[in-house]
Amino acid sequence: MTPDTVDGKPQVGDIISGNTGSRRVLLVWDAPNLDMGLGAILGGRPTNVYRPRFDALGRWLLQRTAEISRTAGGTGDIEPEATVFTNIAPGTAEVVRPWVEALRNVGFAVFAKPKVDEDSDVDADMLDHIELRRHTVGLAGLMVASADGQAFRETLLEVAGEGTPVQVLGFREHASWALTADELDFIDLEDIPGVFREPLPRINLDSLPEEGAWLAPFRPLSSLLSGRPA
Repeated sequence: MTPDTVDGKPQVGDIISGNTGSRRVLLVWDAPNLDMGLGAILGGRPTNVYRPRFDALGRWLLQRTAEISRTAGGTGDIEPEATVFTNIAPGTAEVVRPWVEALRNVGFAVFAKPKVDEDSDVDADMLDHIELRRHTVGLAGLMVASADGQAFRETLLEVAGEGTPVQVLGFREHASWALTADELDFIDLEDIPGVFREPLPRINLDSLPEEGAWLAPFRPLSSLLSGRPA
């Protein structure tokens, strides 16, 4: 494995940010998973008011990198690296293109993969990139924005066990795996200043209003006819 390949594949970040050899404070954003989690909270597709602001997230990452650099006490250069991993469904390229270009303009590297079947997710690609940074230039800090504990939990615990600060970003409703792990630091995305323009309409069983509230279905009832698991 070389610094810019895993299994012979060029890795996102080396092309965009250049492989400088500096240790990284790496942010990995799991777009398909977080879109699903946000949709579950909202009960449907998010409008522009409820879409995450990546400029605010980028400023937070820069601040976090500065904090880690101060704590490290001058033990080598440390750089932030912001990455988003996403799937592109057939026929959606033109719709998704402005979002991808906006991310790149902010300073995020984007790994985009065609969604050709149910197995075309980006979990393995995200884990590959974490391993690339971990075993080459080194990780000074790791932030994974996802609710997918099944995919990430083992790797994040290993990285944390090496003494690297690890944070999980997401929504507390879907992150019990991170909230209950003493080795991991969980941050609710809504607690990062400016990430959402308006407060999310979060209603769960622990904070119901006295008059009660509707909890929207996670998927349409018609999905029962498609053969997909419930």
